[in-house]
Amino acid sequence: MTLRKTPFVLAALATLVLAAPAMAEDAPQFSFNVGAASDYVFRGVSQTDEHAQVFGGADVSMGQFYAGTWVSNVDFNDSTDAEFDLYAGFKPTVGLFSLDLGVLYYGYVDQPPGADLDYFEFKAAAAVPLGPATLGAQAYWSPDYYAGRDHGFYYEVNGSISPTEKISFSAALGRQEQTGSGDFTTWNVGVGYALTDHLGVDLRYHDTDKHSLGDIYGSRVVVSLKASF
Repeated sequence: MTLRKTPFVLAALATLVLAAPAMAEDAPQFSFNVGAASDYVFRGVSQTDEHAQVFGGADVSMGQFYAGTWVSNVDFNDSTDAEFDLYAGFKPTVGLFSLDLGVLYYGYVDQPPGADLDYFEFKAAAAVPLGPATLGAQAYWSPDYYAGRDHGFYYEVNGSISPTEKISFSAALGRQEQTGSGDFTTWNVGVGYALTDHLGVDLRYHDTDKHSLGDIYGSRVVVSLKASF
């Protein structure tokens, strides 16, 4: 971890410390997930060089507060071979709106010396139910972004609808902006199906407007299987 990222590590720890007294009022609830996908796509871009993904995570929630971790293989055509995420936040409800305010840390295992891939993001999201549908918006800001860029900003609008208990349709439109060149727009649309109470499958189309940046920015269909318990 670079020294210039240390203040953001402290900010994440402060979030957990401030949340602790409120969390103590509720019994912790633990959940776990594991899965596989034909590709790991993050904001429209393949993180596994268009190869398969295996992932897993663990979460704990106490009332409105939550924290968790998630890991996955990656392939950046260098020595980097895994990603681990740490996150924490809280989810208050204001009127009809469900909010999600948090901080995330993205870490990368065996990255090349000087790559400076690790970074933090601060998250603000809101969602509102409309009958069987949900509409939402979210924004992520990083003051010390991926690969040493000074700033990164991602914002998105999304929606989902569940005509039955087992089927859900969802879509999202987002924009990634960052210091220097490489800004792009991304979108996805897909359908999820609950095979059982703990196992679900998702079929999703991803694309960006920057195919010129390489195949990993191109359009793709991804199928994933995820177990939660």
